[in-house]
Amino acid sequence: MTTILVVDDQRDIREALCEQLERNGFTAMAADSAAVARECLESHPIEIVVLDIMMPGETGLSLCKSISETSKVPVILLTALADETDRIIGLEIGADDYVTKPFNPRELIARIRSVLRRSQGGAAPKENRNIKFGSWCLDTQTGELFGKDNVIVSLSTGELRLLIVFLKNAGQTLSRDDLFNFTKGREGFAFERSLDNMISRLRRKIETDPANPEHIKTVWGDGYRFIAKFS
Repeated sequence: MTTILVVDDQRDIREALCEQLERNGFTAMAADSAAVARECLESHPIEIVVLDIMMPGETGLSLCKSISETSKVPVILLTALADETDRIIGLEIGADDYVTKPFNPRELIARIRSVLRRSQGGAAPKENRNIKFGSWCLDTQTGELFGKDNVIVSLSTGELRLLIVFLKNAGQTLSRDDLFNFTKGREGFAFERSLDNMISRLRRKIETDPANPEHIKTVWGDGYRFIAKFS
């Protein structure tokens, strides 16, 4: 059963949401702070995190950034309706989706299932499990990116999907609409700047000089083109 970690400092929301998740066939864990959530992530096989942004102490945005930088566990943010800036920042730092409060539990569960499908089905077929390009090797089954001396570079779920899309369409110019459609859909990148920032983060991880990229080329007015020598 899929284990979902619910992180919210409001007890009534945590308990009600965990109950709904259990009724829908999930295993639910609860944390009332970022510190407790970190302990859960270290000690249990969490497959998705539902994370409230506004919490005392360490905020949900800070925890989201940490999760996206150190693991491939998807994150869905819970945000207040008026917090558009927080939603933008959340998507930019690696959140996979967001739901505004107050929310319909059925909508949240639908979004959870959608994010799980994307995160579990985004890899290339097993016969193409390892893709070697330049000095890199991507294991599309585990999502691990190996560099020189087999050093592993951590990719968020969104960065992994984006890299796989580029690799599968190497040499082709992909517009923003193409990237929206091939990754998580336009609703996932609610703001075009989020897509641009994700590409910038991916460049910083795989390019020797991100300011003069060898792999992810900008085609002005058209989109992006991925250039690579495969081996």
